[in-house]
Amino acid sequence: MSEPPSWGRLAPGVFWRHLRLELPGSAWSPRPMSPVYARAQAGPGTLIMATGVQDFNRTEFDRLNEIKGHLEIALLEKHFLQEELRKLREETNAEMLRQELDRERQRRMELEQKVQEVLKARTEEQMAQQPPKGQAQASNGAERRSQGLSSRLQKWFYERFGEYVEDFRFQPEENTVETEEPLSARRLTENMRRLKRGAKPVTNFVKNLSALSDWYSVYTSAIAFTVYMNAVWHGWAIPLFLFLAILRLSLNYLIARGWRIQWSIVPEVSEPVEPPKEDLTVSEKFQLVLDVAQKAQNLFGKMADILEKIKNLFMWVQPEITQKLYVALWAAFLASCFFPYRLVGLAVGLYAGIKFFLIDFIFKRCPRLRAKYDTPYIIWRSLPTDPQLKERSSAAVSRRLQTTSSRSYVPSAPAGLGKEEDAGRFHSTKKGNFHEIFNLTENERPLAVCENGWRCCLINRDRKMPTDYIRNGVLYVTENYLCFESSKSGSSKRNKVIKLVDITDIQKYKVLSVLPGSGMGIAVSTPSTQKPLVFGAMVHRDEAFETILSQYIKITSAAASGGDS
Repeated sequence: MSEPPSWGRLAPGVFWRHLRLELPGSAWSPRPMSPVYARAQAGPGTLIMATGVQDFNRTEFDRLNEIKGHLEIALLEKHFLQEELRKLREETNAEMLRQELDRERQRRMELEQKVQEVLKARTEEQMAQQPPKGQAQASNGAERRSQGLSSRLQKWFYERFGEYVEDFRFQPEENTVETEEPLSARRLTENMRRLKRGAKPVTNFVKNLSALSDWYSVYTSAIAFTVYMNAVWHGWAIPLFLFLAILRLSLNYLIARGWRIQWSIVPEVSEPVEPPKEDLTVSEKFQLVLDVAQKAQNLFGKMADILEKIKNLFMWVQPEITQKLYVALWAAFLASCFFPYRLVGLAVGLYAGIKFFLIDFIFKRCPRLRAKYDTPYIIWRSLPTDPQLKERSSAAVSRRLQTTSSRSYVPSAPAGLGKEEDAGRFHSTKKGNFHEIFNLTENERPLAVCENGWRCCLINRDRKMPTDYIRNGVLYVTENYLCFESSKSGSSKRNKVIKLVDITDIQKYKVLSVLPGSGMGIAVSTPSTQKPLVFGAMVHRDEAFETILSQYIKITSAAASGGDS
């Protein structure tokens, strides 16, 4: 029987494992120890080992959570990239071009097959219609004479009328796709200068008309007024305009031949032309693109305002304005039916001359008279654009929401509290007072429509760590702020507070359909974030969007009116 090992040289935590390894199959076994003696013999080594096992399990769990968070980030980023790719595909129409190309290939193959069938049928007909040799020799002379006469007749007809016949031949319309040039600062500047030079004759013509109406040159405006009214009175208005057009073309011909002729009421001011720079730095190119984009934005905005006002005038958006146009058109129609054209033309011409030369001059000098009595000007100024209609509808919705919230909020106050006591009460969340959680003033509290908040998840695409990328919590809207309370930590660092005034864009967004609320969310853009903040997985997304939008419009309009005053 072997001697037991020396227990003093072994660590307490390795006692039984070492014993089993030293004495395999041995009959020697230690005497059972009491639990108190076993705990005393275990010592600190066993506790250290248990702590190490727990730390190892905890680190493995943290790693799994981190990997899970990265997978969630990858899934959401994949969804965002798929949305961007879909938008790019819709813009480029690559699928449509590919379908058209396949359609053209199939059409070409069908045409080739038809041509081969026609050639094969012709060869078979020629083989079947070949006459015998004797008969062919007998009729050879007559055929030659007839073929010679018919060929000469066809040749003469083709020489005389072949070109006209070819012009009337139907051909399929070719859908050509224009190649777009890449963005270039130099090309952008050149196109803007070309647009300015091309629009210069039109702008000069408008300036001259405005100068005639403003009596910039008294003698010129008086002569033009006298000539125009005399021409209208004698029925020579149309010949007068045609003569002016011919005179303008004649002067342009002389100017093109090198004559120096200036026929303008307003003297033209020559603007210095800056020579284009060959080498531009990156900052200069960026600033140039910004300047051109700003000019294009303002130009497109003015054009869009004009087109939207015309559209809204004819679509009865403002019924009281369109009604005036409707009555005027009926009056013009009845006048054209019952009165002679000469009388109608005389009335219209005299009214246009008096309006252009006299009435507009008085209205431009007296703005208060124009605001009261200039009907076309009043109609045009009162016509709304589509953004103005959207603001009005949002303001109406906000007023309805405020009325509803005030009706539903007032009865909820206890009967013993007055208005001042009710205003001084603090709104509390699950973690404490509202203003303390978000570090706001005491008068900031959620609106009545979102008193309990909306459960959602905040997706911050600027962050790449799983704990910062997506957070679960509750969204609140106050008078001036958009507040998100995180549900994981009690620290206010994980909460998010956004000023409504700082929001640059807000729109509905769909994250993933597997999330609660069918993945519906709200995307909010601010100057401090590169990518929009997405509040996703909202069950009551539409209600939250209308509340945020109405409060945002209310705050911005109040700030704008305060700045104007």
